[in-house]
Amino acid sequence: MINEKMTQRGQSSSVIRELFEFGKQRKAIVGEDKVFDFSIGNPSVPCPKEITECMTRLLTEEDPVALHGYTSAAGDQGTRKAIADYINEKYDLGAEFSDVYMTAGAAASLTISLKSVTQAGEEVIVFTPYFPEYKVFIENAGAKTVEVPVTKSDFQVDFAALENAFSEKTAAVIINSPNNPTGAILTEDTLKKLGMFLSEKEKKYGKEIYLISDEPYRELVYGEIKLAFPAHYYDNTIICYSYSKSLSLPGERIGYILVSPKAASRKILFDTICGSGRSLGFVCAPSLLQKVVAENQGVVSDIAVYEENRRLIYDIITVCGFEAISPDGAFYLFVKSPSGDSNEFSERAKKYELLIVPSDSFGMDGYVRISYCVSKNQIKNSEEAFRKLAKSYGLI
Repeated sequence: MINEKMTQRGQSSSVIRELFEFGKQRKAIVGEDKVFDFSIGNPSVPCPKEITECMTRLLTEEDPVALHGYTSAAGDQGTRKAIADYINEKYDLGAEFSDVYMTAGAAASLTISLKSVTQAGEEVIVFTPYFPEYKVFIENAGAKTVEVPVTKSDFQVDFAALENAFSEKTAAVIINSPNNPTGAILTEDTLKKLGMFLSEKEKKYGKEIYLISDEPYRELVYGEIKLAFPAHYYDNTIICYSYSKSLSLPGERIGYILVSPKAASRKILFDTICGSGRSLGFVCAPSLLQKVVAENQGVVSDIAVYEENRRLIYDIITVCGFEAISPDGAFYLFVKSPSGDSNEFSERAKKYELLIVPSDSFGMDGYVRISYCVSKNQIKNSEEAFRKLAKSYGLI
């Protein structure tokens, strides 16, 4: 028989995707420039010229049989070494190529990692608000999602809430910094406390507990803030990385899993990741893209564009009387609903052709997410619509 649960998933899309499709329909009716779509996190900055030039050279000069052929399941060794070397240079971690497993983006990294460190019936902790697909990935691994709220003032880990949620069934904890949907960054102090907390839990329960760090926005950090590296503060850390945002390549699907060289079961864990990738049907990550990223470690798209967009949208939102915390990273603004109801806020915004994502889809009610990886003109042109929305609440 057909798997009914998978049918339900296939017939229902995320709220983000629904808004995105709604936006395309509205643009066809009222015009492209009359709809202000802040729903989806699709990079609006072109990929760096180095990437285009590298692809062009590889496609025109390399042997096509070798270029497009299979790599090892874990990835091309040269690519894995380039990544390990870059991580060591930037974070002084001591990683080796044998700690790196190439994937088709962060979604593949997460599904493989979760499959590797959970057993049926175990639990994985996520901090709300969180990327909605985490729950799908966790359930697909046979585990249960346990939601833990963060501190409302700064979106850091609420350790009292974490203590209450933790149990002998906890197998892993997922963090995402910079965060989708808030743009918040976990501080070094938070990561230190989290590392000590998890170490204590490992001793208490007599087992390895994994910290899975989802890092597609690692390079999208603004101002003078320095992003702390989770593997420095907890040994049993797995890094899930994607080049989708840093290189503006979301459709190319390339990323990696990095097992911390300090992990207690380093070699066995990596072998398990290889086995999970195999069981999930991942043959190897795209060969061409592996070669591209190998040659372009440290290259990043022009994030100054996002930083300017952040300033513009934050100024518009706050001048209109809405409450929001200025994000330190990623390209999202988390705005409090004047009514306290995220869905009501999102639906009312549609009346003014504003497409903003209700936060209950991220596991927390009372906010909306505004994705500002859009054109500067869209942000400027949306100001009047936001003013009308604010007036409808009596904010101005």
